[in-house]
Amino acid sequence: MVKLTKIYTRTGDDGTTGLVDGSRLPKHAARMEAIGAVDEANSALGVAAVALEGSQHADALFRIQNDLFDLGADLATPAPEGDDFAPSEMVLRVVTAQVEWLEKAIDALNADLEPLTSFVLPGGSEASARLHVARAATRRAERAMTAMASVDATNPQALAYINRLSDYLFVLARVANDGGKRDVKWIPGANR
Repeated sequence: MVKLTKIYTRTGDDGTTGLVDGSRLPKHAARMEAIGAVDEANSALGVAAVALEGSQHADALFRIQNDLFDLGADLATPAPEGDDFAPSEMVLRVVTAQVEWLEKAIDALNADLEPLTSFVLPGGSEASARLHVARAATRRAERAMTAMASVDATNPQALAYINRLSDYLFVLARVANDGGKRDVKWIPGANR
């Protein structure tokens, strides 16, 4: 599908970058900001996956990283007239099944956790802290994507996916904290 023999092309030296359909945008455009933020979230997931290496959770993060590449391709493919976000052999789109997989994973992870009685501070264990960094990066990607959606047609399933992903990472961070036992609870006004 992709074959890269040369990494630099010089085509972006003018401050633009190419989209899947061959059009070019300024690198600071809302669409490019969203694509970049998704890439940053994916990189943060890679760092988190290292802390969970060898576990089923690392495998799930690798699956999600692949989905985030799908998401980047989706964002890099402007919608044709009529906002048709149907995938095809030539157009990669995030689909409902990817969102549903995250929802099922969240429900399965959350089933054994005690309900929260306070907000949780990012931390506890190294793995949890890394997952919280990935969660925060994912929320930033979501903000960039919703900013893009305010000016360009955006796949609703892409927006749903990024929203569910931050929820998934929050729950997985609690799981990584010994099932929530090592969660660091927020104590409102504790240092007044």
